[in-house]
Amino acid sequence: MSEPTIYEIVIRGRASARILRPLVDDFSIEWPCEGITRLIGAICDPSHLHGVVAHLTSVNAELISVTPHEEHTEEDTKEQSR
Repeated sequence: MSEPTIYEIVIRGRASARILRPLVDDFSIEWPCEGITRLIGAICDPSHLHGVVAHLTSVNAELISVTPHEEHTEEDTKEQSR
């Protein structure tokens, strides 16, 4: 079994607790700016990702992006600036 991949899912609007309830255990939820909700969490496999996207579309959430999320450590940032 492969390692889970961290994904960032961005949806338009400030998603309510009712919409996000099934995702709360698997994702951290942020509202970085007005009108945007950002979910970051581990996705185990393609079927898990499909299920998350299916849930969001079933509640009429407008998906802006679904992308693998690369977390940069301080060491990575130093290496890139050299």
